[in-house]
Amino acid sequence: MNPVWTPLLLSECDPDPFRQFAAWFDQAKDLMAEREAIVLATASLDAHPSARYVLLRHVDEHSFGWYSNYLSRKGRELQENPVAALLWYCEALGRQVRIEGHVVSMSAEESDEYFARRPRGHQIGAHASHQSALLHSREELEQRVVEMDTLFSDAAVPRPAHWGGFKLTPTFFEFWQHREDRLHDRIFYTLDAGHWTLSRHSP
Repeated sequence: MNPVWTPLLLSECDPDPFRQFAAWFDQAKDLMAEREAIVLATASLDAHPSARYVLLRHVDEHSFGWYSNYLSRKGRELQENPVAALLWYCEALGRQVRIEGHVVSMSAEESDEYFARRPRGHQIGAHASHQSALLHSREELEQRVVEMDTLFSDAAVPRPAHWGGFKLTPTFFEFWQHREDRLHDRIFYTLDAGHWTLSRHSP
């Protein structure tokens, strides 16, 4: 039996895209195993794109945020070319949200605060893993984990300088609602002189 898709009407969209996202995100709370999973797309200075899943760990009325190794491919690309796109998808509701904007690094204080809340194993892993770098064996990584665990055995694990948060400040949103016969609803939010303009677009 096909699900009944809820139409997305322009007249019913919140004029603030952050509130519209929050409403959809809340409705998906009990329907997804990993609701915070979002696709992050970046590009190098020579326009080579790459995409991967990250976990959405920060949302306020201005920005979306996640955490990463600054020396990873995505970290390097964001520092060289600080624009990105995010994609959130909820299959159960037939919805996706695309977000584009400019990216900055979080403050050291914000990154420290989040890092301190992480499980110890995650903290050790952030020190042990040289993310995206060549590994000659799994054992090489596991040995570094043992070394870091020993190094910090009698102390709290500090945040490594190469690890922290990013924030994306959106300039564009698209809210996409599945409809029958591929006649989907697509609502764009475009930032114009500090105000959000809403418009419907063809599927």
